[in-house]
Amino acid sequence: MSLTPDSALGELQQTIADLRRQLGERTGERDRAIAERDRAAAARDELIDQQTAAAEVLQVINSSPGDLQPVFQSILEKAHSLCGASLGGMFLRDGEYFRAVATHRLPEPYAQRLRQGFRASENPITRRLLDGEPFAHVVDTAQIDHWIPRAGIEMAGIRTVLCVALRKDDAVLGQIVAARQEVHAFTDKQIALLQNFAAQAAIAIENARLLTETREALEQQTATAQVLGVINASPGDLAPVFDAMLEKALSLCEATMGVLWSYGDRLTPLAVRGASPAYAAFLERGDFAPEPPRQHKILQIVDLGNSDSYWDGYPLTRAAVDLGGVRAMLAMPLRSDENILGRFAVYRTEARPFTDKQIALLQNFAAQAVIAMENARLLGELRQRTEEVAELNRGLEARVAEQVEELGRVGRLKRFLAPQLAELIVSQGDEKILESHRREIVVVFCDLRGYTAFTETAEPEEVLDLLRAYHGALGPLVSQFEGTLDQFSGDGIMVFFNDPVPIPDPARRAVNMAVAMREAAAGLVAAWRRRGRGLGFGAGIAQGYATLGQIGFSERSGYTAIGTVCNVAARLCAEAKDGQILLSQRVAAGLDGSIGLEEIGALALKGLSQPVVAYNVPLASREATLRVIERTPSSL
Repeated sequence: MSLTPDSALGELQQTIADLRRQLGERTGERDRAIAERDRAAAARDELIDQQTAAAEVLQVINSSPGDLQPVFQSILEKAHSLCGASLGGMFLRDGEYFRAVATHRLPEPYAQRLRQGFRASENPITRRLLDGEPFAHVVDTAQIDHWIPRAGIEMAGIRTVLCVALRKDDAVLGQIVAARQEVHAFTDKQIALLQNFAAQAAIAIENARLLTETREALEQQTATAQVLGVINASPGDLAPVFDAMLEKALSLCEATMGVLWSYGDRLTPLAVRGASPAYAAFLERGDFAPEPPRQHKILQIVDLGNSDSYWDGYPLTRAAVDLGGVRAMLAMPLRSDENILGRFAVYRTEARPFTDKQIALLQNFAAQAVIAMENARLLGELRQRTEEVAELNRGLEARVAEQVEELGRVGRLKRFLAPQLAELIVSQGDEKILESHRREIVVVFCDLRGYTAFTETAEPEEVLDLLRAYHGALGPLVSQFEGTLDQFSGDGIMVFFNDPVPIPDPARRAVNMAVAMREAAAGLVAAWRRRGRGLGFGAGIAQGYATLGQIGFSERSGYTAIGTVCNVAARLCAEAKDGQILLSQRVAAGLDGSIGLEEIGALALKGLSQPVVAYNVPLASREATLRVIERTPSSL
């Protein structure tokens, strides 16, 4: 059967219709897939934004331990951005009140009213949180009859609010509030997100609380340790102990005045801190009539001006209020067994109660005061007994005196001898070795180049700093090389070898010490040159006979050498340029080539009739070399 033109056209139209239907279905599927993809991307981006915000808030919490303000501001900023809220705040619970501690874009007059706080149980919205609801969502605040929502509408244009409780276990710590200026409900996702931020705020609050408690505990332990240290350092002297106790107690208890009283037939102030001049003058009377028995117990009065003792006309209470300007008082009895030794009292100028922690802290200080008072009493008894047995210790004191004298002899000898030589002389029990005698010695004399010019322009403090550093660096080298120190005179140092105890190779020891001194002085000189001070170091060494012995008087003596050899060493030192160590010919010969030298030539030295052939110890040479340095007549 053949197709007619009409039937062929119909089939073609049917095919086109089918294709159009299939195309429409495919287009719908494509549009639905695109829409689903866009929704997934939006959800993904929203989740990323939430996770990023949470991470940033946690970072602020970690970087601000104990400081809640930046944490609250960060939480409010992130929460309001992600929840689509324009206004809001963070509130903390203070007893029966909620007070704003951070706000977000609230008009300042309204924010100020919220900082002053409101009674949470009287606000229908916050009362729901106190009753256990996790959040309170009010779509239109115009329907709430309370001054806070009304003020929000009038002052900030707030219409929709979401309040989420900040909780620690079952306790309500406060709330975070997100608000909109149009009637527009928050979504479930936005509510859940704000709850997450509320949890972060609660973590930050708990962290801050723990940190504060740790810091307070550390401060209390530190204060206790410091007071105990004063007690140990002041046995029998109660004044510094009581003053330290009052200082720490006032600081840690947030008090402005403290008095430590002693009980007896009369009341006597033992220590006072922070008193007004008028009240301090009143206390200087010294003693007062005994107090009522009830004040022998732990006593806290929040408002002394309205207390029975004030209206009954008790003089101390009247004076504390009228002259001292105090209101709150916390007093601890100083009790030893059943005896009342006194009272430890701290005061505030405002009627505010002391916390349980502060009461416990003052109890601890009171216990320490009792310990100090008992220690002083026991120490007095001990001193009395010590005096009673003093006669029995006369012989022991004599022996101790002998030992002290021996130690003193060692100390005096160590001032100019190497420690090992001083101990040798004392151990032999004979100081004849220090009597006047004649011996061949090697003398080292060193000083600073440019020192006189330095002292003319430098401040005295700079000169002292220089000398301390200079002597501190060079002094120990004298003992190290077993030299005998003759003197420190300004920048001049004189040391000799081979006396009072002969030593092998005195010339080499003297030169090695001088080289070590030059190296030690180099660092100091470089540092002072960087400050613009033209300083240098030079030394002279000579060998010859001298007369040696003690000079001085009983209270102060020294051991010295006198002779031409000392003058030669001093003149060589004066002739030496910066970095030079000039030796006499006799010293150079005594080295026997063990140290490399430079021959300077014959020098005409002041005070000496004959020229002196001098040698220099080069800066960077220890080998046995000899080099002649030509000198012009002007340099001699």
